[in-house]
Amino acid sequence: MSLNIENRINQLREELRTHNYNYYVLDNATISDFEFDTKLKELEKLENENPQFFDANSPTQRVGGEVTKNFKTVTHKNRMYSLANSYSLEDLKDWETRIRKLVDDENIEYSCELKYDGASINLVYEKRILVRAETRGDGFQGDDVTTNVKTIKSIPLILKSDFVPNFEIRGEIILPLKGFNKMNAEKMEAGEDPYSNPRNTASGSLKMQDSAEVAKRPLDCLLYQIVADKLPFNTHFEALKEAKKAGFKVPNTIQVCKSIDEVFKFINSWEEKRHNLPYETDGIVIKVNSLQQQDELGFTAKTPRWAIAYKFKAEQVSTILNEITYQVGRTGAITPVANLKPVQLAGTIIKRASLHNADQIAKFDIRVGDTVYVEKGGEIIPKIVGVDLTKRPINSVPTVYITYCPDCNTELVRTEGDAKHYCPNFYGCPTQITGRIQHFISRKAMNIDGLGAETVELLFKEGLINNYADLYELEASQIIPLERMAEKSAENIILGIKASKKVPFEKVLFALGIRFVGETVAKKLAKHFKSIENLSKASFDELINVDEIGDRIAESVLEFFRNLVNIQLVERLKFYGVQLEIKESDLENTSNKLENKVFVVSGVFENFSRNELKKSIEDNGGKVSSSISKKTDYIIAGDKMGPSKKQKAENLDIPLIDEITYSKMIE
Repeated sequence: MSLNIENRINQLREELRTHNYNYYVLDNATISDFEFDTKLKELEKLENENPQFFDANSPTQRVGGEVTKNFKTVTHKNRMYSLANSYSLEDLKDWETRIRKLVDDENIEYSCELKYDGASINLVYEKRILVRAETRGDGFQGDDVTTNVKTIKSIPLILKSDFVPNFEIRGEIILPLKGFNKMNAEKMEAGEDPYSNPRNTASGSLKMQDSAEVAKRPLDCLLYQIVADKLPFNTHFEALKEAKKAGFKVPNTIQVCKSIDEVFKFINSWEEKRHNLPYETDGIVIKVNSLQQQDELGFTAKTPRWAIAYKFKAEQVSTILNEITYQVGRTGAITPVANLKPVQLAGTIIKRASLHNADQIAKFDIRVGDTVYVEKGGEIIPKIVGVDLTKRPINSVPTVYITYCPDCNTELVRTEGDAKHYCPNFYGCPTQITGRIQHFISRKAMNIDGLGAETVELLFKEGLINNYADLYELEASQIIPLERMAEKSAENIILGIKASKKVPFEKVLFALGIRFVGETVAKKLAKHFKSIENLSKASFDELINVDEIGDRIAESVLEFFRNLVNIQLVERLKFYGVQLEIKESDLENTSNKLENKVFVVSGVFENFSRNELKKSIEDNGGKVSSSISKKTDYIIAGDKMGPSKKQKAENLDIPLIDEITYSKMIE
């Protein structure tokens, strides 16, 4: 009897999964809603009566009900890069020219797909089962939102076929316009403010605490990229086609194009058609179709070289400029902000727009009371692009740019070559102080859990911190009495600060907030100098000899370490146990055997993935270049290396080595 019940449960689960797939992925219902609900109720009854057959991936579990108060931060196995943007055929042709210099094949196909305006998601599957759903976060790590994502019926909990054993698949969580409009109608009927746009509503849904509430929202998921150590496909398009067979919702709008001209025809065809889509889209994503060519092209510090986004022309509206206010950044830079009469633009209510600097205001002669034209730069950041002078009020007066800091009343400076005015009161201006601390604790830097911008402002206001080193002297007893603080919150902050002492040196260096030292520069400086002590003693010549470090960065580093306050802060961080040098354990697999040697990696390898090979070169002091030149010392040639690269190597008399020879070089 028990076997019969188990068989019936498994039969119902399989039937319901198939019907879910037909309805939510293929948009082709094969049974009525009544029949589906009848089968679901039978399954629920059998599962309740036989809890020994519980399955977290059963169709009955999609209704949610689990409450998540804190979403766990997870590190992505593979970084989620952002895309470079283009706005014209010329931009795309420039991109094509760049990739043709790097790809050793005249035949390059492109996969074109709509750029969905939703919330990025990374789905992790192991042996056909969804094990985790991660938000994009900062690209390196995001939040675990598995419980909420499991309520989205177009996302398979168990795949229909083996597909790939372990992989990640990426896409956008979207809220179709029909569902969004229905939600807003219900909101307004209840006398509440409507949601601003589908994208923000979809993104906010992923972070709701009650998954049962998420289940009520008509969220959907469109997938567009598969990531794994090794994929058994030749092209991106083939991979997506197989993903669809496995149960994923991959849009039918994807098209393979043989040339950039074909790509532009695809773009032009969707410029108007996109307005008839059931969801919002703001452009087209173009990818090199060949997975081998993608691998060969690789990534820059921020974006994949093999993909680019074409953004549709920005929408433009006019509204009234009510006031100009001024913001102070953590470096002291002053940014004027236009406070606008609220207006709808590209699905968002716009209330503020950046005016960039004094030159921008002077260029358009922007004045309070003007009717201004606003558009979204790349449909993301609102900006003022002009003034309707025919509607300028009679009593209008020219804008006089501020001369004193709005926060500390220090006279502003603007040196030659600077785009902006600056407040020079670096160590006394409240916004600069809190801004530096907020940068220090941020996810890409020290990643201190429990601390946020508001808490930093509160701690500063109460006199508990005046710089980032002060964080390490905080005690829970000092935090508990503060507004909106409880014992648990205070303990979490102290634990987060304690945990940050294990953050690696390269992130600490970025966290210090040295001007012009971003994440990539911090990594290069940390790897070259190995410790903060070595870096602090470096000369200008030593700094500019580091790969990609120019005069401006070198001067900024020197200026930082000339300042006694900075030296004292660094000494305090060292005393508290913060990592200010690369650990010996991190150096175990590194050497200087390839120092000053430049390598180009080309082809497919047996013992290394391309990324492993590049990392190995860098770990042993070498440099990886994407193109062959007179500066190239070796080309590591794998299977399927193109003939033109071989020819260029021969012409320049550059030795070609295989992966076995390379391995012997670093032994």
